[in-house]
Amino acid sequence: MIETEFLCRIRVALEPARELGETPLGRRRIVAIAGGEFEGPRFSGRVLPGGADWQLVRADGVAYLDARYTLQTHDGALVYVRNRGYRHGPPEVMARLARGEPVEPGAYYQRATPWFETAAPSYAWLNRTVCVATGWREPQAVVQDFYLVR
Repeated sequence: MIETEFLCRIRVALEPARELGETPLGRRRIVAIAGGEFEGPRFSGRVLPGGADWQLVRADGVAYLDARYTLQTHDGALVYVRNRGYRHGPPEVMARLARGEPVEPGAYYQRATPWFETAAPSYAWLNRTVCVATGWREPQAVVQDFYLVR
């Protein structure tokens, strides 16, 4: 049996997507990260500007998400995050998201597996912890709830 424990809610502010167009692997989009914040019972802080989500929208409409960015905790530690996952849903819902319209999070699927790397001794537990995330897209941000897998 798998149990989870809430780690934090993260809100990542996004720049407008750069559409590269159809590549041999699918429609490539790069979404730069402008900043943000995260808060939870075990750690909190801000998302540093820089990094991006290198998205690939497949022919079946599924968006493969591959975000990489840096967190700075409230006590100054730096934590690298690589967060990979999928977003998909009914075509009309995904079209509304693409237009920047608000969409109820339960109307589509967005799940990911954040992976952490840090040299900070007080957060070394992140280097050996599996996490999962559920999230939703806002017009200029993505919000995700991260959970530790116990």
